[in-house]
Parts: sequence; structure tokens; C-alpha cells
Amino acid sequence: MNTDAPHTVHHRICPLCEACCGLELKLSDGRVIGIRGHEADVFSAGYICPKGVALKDLHEDPDRLRQPLIKRQGRFEPASWDDAFAEIERRLPPLLAARGPQSTGLVVGNPSAHKIGLLLYFTRLVKALGTRNVFTAATLDQMPRHLASGLLFGHWMSVPVPDIARCDFLLMLGANPVASNGSMWTVPDFRGKAKALRARGGRLVVIDPRRTETAALADEHHFIRPGADAFLLLGMLHTLFDEQLVKLGRLGPFVNGVDQVRAAVQSFSADAVAARCGLHADAIRRLARQLAGTERAAVYGRIGTCTQAYGSLATWLIDLLNILTGHLDEPGGAMFPKAAAFAANTSGQPGSGRGVVTGRHASRVGGAPEIMGELPITCLAEEIETAGEGQIRALVTVATNPVLSSPNGERLARALDGLDFMLSLDIYLNETTRHADVILPAPSPLEDMHYDVAFPQLSWRNHARYSAPVLPRAEGQPQEWETLLRLAAIASGLGAQADPQALDDAQFAQDARRLFGDDVGAVLAATEGLRGPDRLLEVALRSGPYGDQFGRRPQGLTLAKVKAAEGGIDLGPLAPRIPELLRTPSGRIELAPPALLQDLQRAVADLGQPVPEMVIVGRRDPRSNNSWMHNLPLLAKGPMRCTALVNPEDAQRLGLADGALARISSQGRSIEAQVQVSDEMMPGVVSLPHGWGHDLEGTRLGVAAQRPGANLNALLDENARDPLSGNAVLSGVAVQLTAT
Repeated sequence: MNTDAPHTVHHRICPLCEACCGLELKLSDGRVIGIRGHEADVFSAGYICPKGVALKDLHEDPDRLRQPLIKRQGRFEPASWDDAFAEIERRLPPLLAARGPQSTGLVVGNPSAHKIGLLLYFTRLVKALGTRNVFTAATLDQMPRHLASGLLFGHWMSVPVPDIARCDFLLMLGANPVASNGSMWTVPDFRGKAKALRARGGRLVVIDPRRTETAALADEHHFIRPGADAFLLLGMLHTLFDEQLVKLGRLGPFVNGVDQVRAAVQSFSADAVAARCGLHADAIRRLARQLAGTERAAVYGRIGTCTQAYGSLATWLIDLLNILTGHLDEPGGAMFPKAAAFAANTSGQPGSGRGVVTGRHASRVGGAPEIMGELPITCLAEEIETAGEGQIRALVTVATNPVLSSPNGERLARALDGLDFMLSLDIYLNETTRHADVILPAPSPLEDMHYDVAFPQLSWRNHARYSAPVLPRAEGQPQEWETLLRLAAIASGLGAQADPQALDDAQFAQDARRLFGDDVGAVLAATEGLRGPDRLLEVALRSGPYGDQFGRRPQGLTLAKVKAAEGGIDLGPLAPRIPELLRTPSGRIELAPPALLQDLQRAVADLGQPVPEMVIVGRRDPRSNNSWMHNLPLLAKGPMRCTALVNPEDAQRLGLADGALARISSQGRSIEAQVQVSDEMMPGVVSLPHGWGHDLEGTRLGVAAQRPGANLNALLDENARDPLSGNAVLSGVAVQLTAT
């Protein structure tokens, strides 16, 4: 890239992972000639990972779809937007009329979390379709976290995160933020922050079956048997009670259920759980004492703790440890961000609320209960295959690739081929969208405005940042919110020619009257000239906890102020929020939800069970957050990353050679992967990254297909789920390894 050419400079937030780093882009003649971290960004302070630089590759990728595709006689053909919407109108409404609203399903992937238009307008399409069959990627990696937050604190998004800037003891399980820059914890440059923690005399302790990049940085690392996190946490809780280390501190008046928890963990002494964990009982007790004895400390767990058979238990127990050691909602502990906009725990009556309800409906075939209005994505294939009233015959997928990212994608692929109609909103013809009848592409991220809706609710520091489009959209390319509104119009009978902006105006006026009552005039005046996400963002910022309240607090935030702040607006460090944050009916933290107490009986029965000889776990790579990133040259170059990491003892025992292929088998299914012998793996555990397997026919992923890799999820059982959250079990699955 010639960075000396005449150029303009633009700033935006990276939309490619949860770190949400601020970027500085140089453009010349409409082309990106340089990308680096934005030094003046108030949140990321110049930090950048390879994904941010790869935005140029994504924008210029010749495989990225730039116009709709319609499948005719089994082949995709380019089409105009009007033709694509006409095809959808020709096929979808008759199916809905004949079979009813439950004949339609929707599947949403995690890239939508980075797209304000999708997040704010997707529900309009769901409402228009009238279906309960909503499946999301949250049930692949994070639903236990939402469930625990909902049950304990009253809202799905009340997620405590480590206050790493002031923490002096951080215990981490099943997480690798050096690679991920946080997950359900938005923390760019974790490495730098961890080094600062250690420099001030703090300690970082990592529990993981692999000595990850984060573990290599830590003061202490312990191997743990995959799937045993709940048992370790129970042993620590037992120690707290047994050694009278429990202290609630300021939260004492706001906590229910301590005695119930004390009684429930009596079977899980450190000695009782040690063998199941693979940690010595003395180490378990020592960790509990360190946590209780450090003034500013926190426990954090993520994907590894969620994607296991005890995902909900493990997540709940992490919260209990933080609460019962006095570290929740305290500086240096686990704290709750206060987002500037869109956070339900900053609106309404503070201190109490309706709480959450689960199981309002269930999947038709397997009976899996909904959580957050979502069903497990692993139920999708059976819902398509199984005949009867409510059988899914039409499917809409949004920025998702479940054929690769969910267990037993081969079965799902067969099911997708049996649909009467499938529509995909996606930028690639990938392993899932190849089954669609119509594909509608999104603009390039550089052509779209950006404001993070979800991630300020999970951020290490409070802030507000806005990105304007860097480049103009291609002629005829609608914004994603407009696409969703046109689809909603088709589903509700208004037709493909409905004006999405007129629909948006009408819906906004209706919502404003309902939400603001007598103040609706001020709201409508303040938003005059705005449409779509910009208008919703203006209202959310101005009515939010830092907002100007439509002129009543002149120093407060407005959209104009946030737009004008090139590096964003710093809203300060995390601050205590209990009891204000709570939305439980009691106005207290509910430590002992009955469903979680009951699930402990499953763990009691499992304590004495033998462990498999070999199990498999996934892993993260900073260059490979989603499957489509394998198609970007900058991220794909270098050594092969889809390798099976095997401990040297296991390699010798099984006759596996470094660099050779091994067959990995489970439950009658098998894949082949290149072996990488490494002492960073715990004996008895093999690690393979997820999202690979780009060797299926009918895709257009030219770079990814050159090194397709092996699909970990092809081994996994789609019926294996955490019973409370419905989250897929992706870790700790028994496998057999043999040399090929």
C-alpha cells in the first residue's frame, strides 16, 4: 500500500470482534491504502489486532457478494434488488398462508451483534412473520451467561466483567483473551492490561486444559479436565463456607439465598472434587483463600465454561464466588458497565423489575425451552425434518453459517436441501447460504454507519463512540435495516414495493407516542431529519443515563456530540451499580435459583464417574474469529492454524507424528487433521479450532478453499446440550485418535 499518496483520514470502530478497537484508515481515490490503530480512541488507545487491518481485504474481497443472487435450475444467477424482492414475494407469502407462521424459522449469527441495523430491526421481521422459531449463535457459545445473569440479577444483559484496571487477583477459567481480546467482556489489548496488573503486584491465574497465550502470560496456570470447571468452582465455594471466608460486605442487604447455597455445596469438598478436576485439593483450597483474601479480585470464565455439559452451573458458580467473597460490584472486582444507550438495566424503575421468564414456549420436536426468546440452534435440523403441524418449511438466515459452526452440520445441510424456501442475508456464498433460494448481500462495513449496541454493556470502561460511513454504498445497495423492513412488509402483506422509510417513520411515531407520552412532541422535533438506526440512536442516547434528556440536562449526550468526538467520549471507569441495576422482582440478587440448585444433583451423580481416555476441546486464534475470516488473505497467510494439538505423551502412546495426519473419531463420525505435538496441551486432551471445513461443493470462498481444514463440529452430537440453557456441548467430548 502506498501510504505516501494524497489521502484522506477516517476513523471508525472495528466490527470484526468483541474488542471493538478504534481504527484510523487512510483512503486515496476511494481505496484503502492504510489501516492502523487510532491513538486518540478513548477506549482502545491505538491498539489493533490483525483483524482490523484485514478490513481492507474484506472490502475488496472478490468473493464478497455485491448484488443479490437467485437460484434458478440449481444455479445461482445475479439479480437486481427488485427482482430478488419479487422472487421472495412470489414464494414466501403463499407458504405462510398455506402452512401458518410457525412454518418459518430464522437463524441469526454473531456478526449481527456488530451491526446496529440488524440488531435494532431484526425484531420487526420476527414480528411480521409471527414465528416463535428463532435460533441464534448465542446457543453455541454464550447462553449460560445470559441465563445466569437473568436469574441472579433480573436481566439477560446484566453481565459482570472484571474491572481489570484496578484488579489485583484475576482468576480465569476457559478463556483466552490474549487471543480473543475478551468474550462477553470487551477489553482491547488485554495483554497490556494484564501486564499492568502484574506490574502493580497483582496476580493472574489461568485454569485451562491448554497452556494458552493467556496462560503463558499468567503468574500461575493449572490444567483442568475439560468439563470439570463446575466441580473446581464448587470445591472453592465449599472451602469458603467450611473456612468461614464468606463475606458479602456492602451487598449483604441485597442478597437472597446464602443458606440455600451453603447447604447445596456440602457434597463438593475440595477432596471430593479433586480427582474429577485433575487439580490437587490443596490447590483448590489455596485458590479459594487467595480469592477471599485479596481486597480487589475477580473470577472470570467464558467460552470454555459455557460450551460444556455444565455450562449454566459453571457460569452461576463464577458469579457466586464473586458475590460470596465480596468482590461483586466493587472496584477491582467484577463490575457492571453502564452503557450510554440501549441497555435495559439503565431504564425503567431502578432497583427492581419483572425479572426473566424462561420456557414460555419450547421447540416442537425436542421440547427444548426458549431462553431470551431463542431456541437452541442444534434443534434446527429436526424441526425441518420432522413432519407435522409447525414443521419449518421456510428459513431465513442472517449473517450465519451453522453448517460449519454447529454440531453435525452434515445433517443440517441435508435438512436445508429439503426446505420449500430459504432466504439468506449474507455477504458470502458459503457452506450454509449455498442452500438458499435467494441471497441478499449487505454493504461493506466501510459503507455503513456503526455504533455498538451490545458491547458497551460488556466493556472494561464506559464510553460512547460512533463511526460514520467511510465510503459510499454501491448504487442500489439498501441499508440492512431497509432490507429487513422490506422483508417485513412482504411477510405482513404490504408487498415488496412498500417504502421502508415510510414504514420506519410510521413505526417510530407509534413507538414514540407509547414510550414518551406527553413528551412525544419534543422527541419528534429532536429527531426531525433522522431515519433508521441514527434516529433510534439519537433517542437512546438522549434518554439514556448520560443523555441530555431532550434539553432538560444540557450537558448530557446527544448524537451530535458523540458524532463530533472523533475518538469517542470517555464516560469513566466502572462504578458500583447495585441496587440500581437490579431488575429482579425482589429487588435482590437471587443466589439460589431452583433450577440451578436442582441441576447440582446431576453433578453429584457425576462425581464418581470415570473420565474418558481422550477428549477434544476447541480453541481461539486472533486471526480466526468467524469462518468467513479464513477467506481474507491477510488473516489466512502464515502457518496452518487448523491443527490438532496433542500432548507429546499422547502422541507417543498413539503413534502420532508431528505434521502427519490423524483420524479423530466420535460416535461413528470422523475427520482427519494435521497433528501438532505440543506440551501446551494437557495429557488426554486434543485441541482443534472451530469454523473450518471449507471443502464443500457449491461455495465461493476461494482463499479458504485452498486450505480447508477439518471441521471440529462434524464430530459433535447435536443432541448434547446443557439442559438449562440449551447451549451446545462443544468441549470435553470423548474422541479416539488414530494415525492414518
